[in-house]
Amino acid sequence: MGSEFELTILMPCLNEAETIVQCIEKAKSFLIRENVHGEILISDNGSTDGSQALAEKHGASVIHVPVRGYGAALIAGIHAAKGKYIIMGDADDSYDFINLSPFLEKLRSGYELVMGNRFKGGIQPGAMPFLNKYLGNPVLSFIGRLFFNVPIGDFHCGLRGFNRDSMRRIQLQAPGMEFASEMVIKSALKQLKTTEVPTTLAPDGRSRLPHLRKWRDGWRHLRLMLMFSPRWLFLYPGIFLAALGLLLISILSVTPLKIGPYALDIHSLLFAGAFLVIGLQSIFFYIVGRIIGSASMGIPLRKKMDRLLEKFTLEKGIILGFILALLGVGGSLLSVYLWMKAQFGSLVPGEMMRIAIPSVTLMIVGSQIIFASFFLNLVMQSYSDPQKR
Repeated sequence: MGSEFELTILMPCLNEAETIVQCIEKAKSFLIRENVHGEILISDNGSTDGSQALAEKHGASVIHVPVRGYGAALIAGIHAAKGKYIIMGDADDSYDFINLSPFLEKLRSGYELVMGNRFKGGIQPGAMPFLNKYLGNPVLSFIGRLFFNVPIGDFHCGLRGFNRDSMRRIQLQAPGMEFASEMVIKSALKQLKTTEVPTTLAPDGRSRLPHLRKWRDGWRHLRLMLMFSPRWLFLYPGIFLAALGLLLISILSVTPLKIGPYALDIHSLLFAGAFLVIGLQSIFFYIVGRIIGSASMGIPLRKKMDRLLEKFTLEKGIILGFILALLGVGGSLLSVYLWMKAQFGSLVPGEMMRIAIPSVTLMIVGSQIIFASFFLNLVMQSYSDPQKR
């Protein structure tokens, strides 16, 4: 079924009676000036100040969304929109609905997501809180670019355009403010054609405080980024800890290590064992997380991961784990033998711990690999094609 309109201008709304009329009139002015066949859609999230009646009076369509939240309102709006393209923006009069041509031109040229960049377009004095402008937004946008390799300078700009059908396909779900990050992240993971255009930000026209809560919503954005990037959450920290632990164990099991005035000995050896165990566990979480994420989101695994999983068998994991655990048991028996030779008396800690700590670490790592292999095999079978089972 074809779209009734070329463009839907979508605005989430929760008690925006002070500014919604100005936003609608600016959006109407744009549609008329550019001769765009479009609609203005207000996704109301339970307003009690008459915003809905004002919107309808000035020619906008209104849908009522009972599930509270910025993301919930926009997701409902995306599904209700009749336009081939959607440009969304807050109804607080902070975004420039008169100058939407750069967004529409990019959408017409084939881009599926067009982000506004307020830092390039200009942020008026008082339009963005100091912490958001110089800390929260730049830091979270940097993390987003680093994690997902997407060339977006303003992850949280509320003025953005997108292809309606493309956005429906990626199945956005976040109900809160983190929806802004979810849209960019899933677009990157699904390889939607993405770009950005400069836009401006003005102080909003409301007399009340904004719905945004800096620290709570900032954490929700960061949490979402971590959940969608198991490489940065699990793999890279795991590789670092495992490599550091293995290096220190290899050295400290033989001799103390002096670095300038500092000396690392058996106490550091104990921590090295912990680093190795935690690191390997984190790497295992990454592998399982990627399999589950791939199955639930339909994102293809990387070629290296595919090759790794093709070579993996439960039996290989059991054999490797058993060998390592057996080495650990052998070292533990050697410790007991040396204790017997000392007639179960006092031992020299510096000598015994260089045997005992690596031995215990090997037993833990070996057991960890055996159990992880069983669990990984179970996960792979659970998420494999039923036709192949």
